[in-house]
Amino acid sequence: MKPTLVVLAAGMGSRYGGLKQMDAMGPSGETVIDYSVFDAIRAGFGKVIFIIREDFAEAFKSSISSKFEDQIEVKYAYQKLDDLPAGFSVPEERQKPWGTTHAILAARKLIDGPFALVNADDFYGRDGYVKVAEALQDLKSGMEKEQYVIVAYKLGNTLSAHGSVNRGVCTEEGGLLKKVEEHLEILVEQGSCMGENLSGKRVELHLETPVSMNLWGFPPSILAHLEAHFVDFLKSQGSELKSECYIPTVIDELIQGGSAECHLVSSESQWFGVTYPDDKQSVVESIRGLIEAGEYPESLWG
Repeated sequence: MKPTLVVLAAGMGSRYGGLKQMDAMGPSGETVIDYSVFDAIRAGFGKVIFIIREDFAEAFKSSISSKFEDQIEVKYAYQKLDDLPAGFSVPEERQKPWGTTHAILAARKLIDGPFALVNADDFYGRDGYVKVAEALQDLKSGMEKEQYVIVAYKLGNTLSAHGSVNRGVCTEEGGLLKKVEEHLEILVEQGSCMGENLSGKRVELHLETPVSMNLWGFPPSILAHLEAHFVDFLKSQGSELKSECYIPTVIDELIQGGSAECHLVSSESQWFGVTYPDDKQSVVESIRGLIEAGEYPESLWG
């Protein structure tokens, strides 16, 4: 079975100032999503599932996915604030959904095989998709521990010059991910790279540290674990108006609990993304450089 690509594209784009998922970055109007799907097709993926919001669904379909629907199977899942397990309801003043775990569960009825998870606004590069596709082929079922994969990038290669970023900081041992901890508001301050861990403490981070950019590979059995964790999360933090349930936190708990192991592979691809409006020009220039180097055609879809 060819793997499925699951694209997290429901974000509000609050720091960017708009729907960056649909902003043109390539010379023929391509979005970052276009390059992701192009790379996924070349790496052997057979289906893509976009997790989006219903309020921009028609615009998304007409401006993005209509370009490649004849080359790969395309499905849509909608992240809804009130899509919650039985017994839970939305706090009266909450406005945003519940984070990446909640987002991926929106596609739970569409995922029927091995899949990779990516962010819509991150440019992972061809090598990243090749690495995760190969790893998904190698994942063995029937093992004592569930088998996952993460494609990691160096922290220093993932920072924005225009503001702070959030990253899952990885600890690796013997080719396996031993721990991943979400860090927020990461930026270089007075010559040091600093970030805030989930305890609210500012800590120094090394630029060579491998970090998660949410390029994961999973068997479909991960969904049951995500659902169980999300229930526990809602019980403990569901009343908090801005709480989010992060995928790296779930994976870390499964690893620490001994029920899963995650293989860490490093990508040699250049990573870049669009978090802030000022990031756009550097992304446009980076894509132009890759085209000139022969990595991509001038126009992806002819």
